[in-house]
Amino acid sequence: MVLVLVLCVVAIVVLVVVGLVAFGVRRRLIQRSGGTFDCSLRWDAPAPDAADVSGKGWGYGIARYNGDRIEWFRVFSYAPRPKRILERAAIEVTGRRSPEGEEELALLSDAIVLACSHRGTRLELAMSEDALTGFLAWLEAAPPGQRVNVA
Repeated sequence: MVLVLVLCVVAIVVLVVVGLVAFGVRRRLIQRSGGTFDCSLRWDAPAPDAADVSGKGWGYGIARYNGDRIEWFRVFSYAPRPKRILERAAIEVTGRRSPEGEEELALLSDAIVLACSHRGTRLELAMSEDALTGFLAWLEAAPPGQRVNVA
């Protein structure tokens, strides 16, 4: 009986370690091509006049530049493909703000919230000041003839 219990505990510990290693390997594979930054995303964000600062709906992730699009991966996922893909030509920045209320707890400490729309869907991206500078520069560096709207 004791042997079975010990084997079950060892199996659980091994599974936890394998799961954590898989998270680390996945993150390394995503970052391998470069151009990545930590970025939280809230898809279908409430309207700006709704003043929803509950902190709900935010997902912590990694964003990766890939040509004329940004690929967003959830951190706590084993999926090899991005959860969201944002095309540069379809992103419209509508404003920026600091996290408010419970958002301060849901986001990283130095995050800036960038309100955007992508193909008619309202979304918010939260990233560091350095990542925000790079993101806005990437948006403004669109090829000639592309419409870019950066607030």
